[in-house]
Amino acid sequence: MRYFLLIFAVCAIAVVGIAGRRGALTRRTPLYVFPDMRRQLKLRPQEPNGFFANGISSQLPVPGTIPRGKPIQTAGGPVYPYEDSPVFTGRVTGTTNFVETNPLTINAQLLQRGQQRFTIYCSPCHGQEADGTGITRKIGAMTVVANLHDKRIVEMADGELFYVITNGRNLMGAYGPNVPVEDRWAIIAYLRAVQLSWLGTTNDVPPELRGVLNK
Repeated sequence: MRYFLLIFAVCAIAVVGIAGRRGALTRRTPLYVFPDMRRQLKLRPQEPNGFFANGISSQLPVPGTIPRGKPIQTAGGPVYPYEDSPVFTGRVTGTTNFVETNPLTINAQLLQRGQQRFTIYCSPCHGQEADGTGITRKIGAMTVVANLHDKRIVEMADGELFYVITNGRNLMGAYGPNVPVEDRWAIIAYLRAVQLSWLGTTNDVPPELRGVLNK
């Protein structure tokens, strides 16, 4: 019996030594008894391949291909999702610092979109006026909701607000998977307008429009 166990141990060590690390430390295909689709055939970029007429693995998309991502228009021109840009990270390129201001062009269309998205995603908790008195707090579903007019939040950089919306913070969940990038910046632009409506003075109103306030 002990000879059987000895032979079995030697065989096990040999199998593990030969095939156990194969594919982990080298590019050699591992040996699987039941592969379960863990390793599938693929083409490595830029390597020769006789399947295609031009003999290379990397091919351009076929005509009519619809891209997964589209560029976002900013004041500095279009920005694509693969770029390390504040539009997609909320941070200054190459640093961990948040950008101070919204990278999108602020106009009436963006604010209108922000109001619509704020009403859908933010107002149930933060309230339509962003004062933390949404329906979830009124019915007791959430007892701690941030008042977005607090000095701490008013003084936050726009990039940090983008980060919080994207990834969540404390009791707030992440909305990045649900709200597109442009809509997140639109929400921030609208929130700044709401905050200004609470904290602003008549001096913030253009002179030609101040007369309207007295009506």
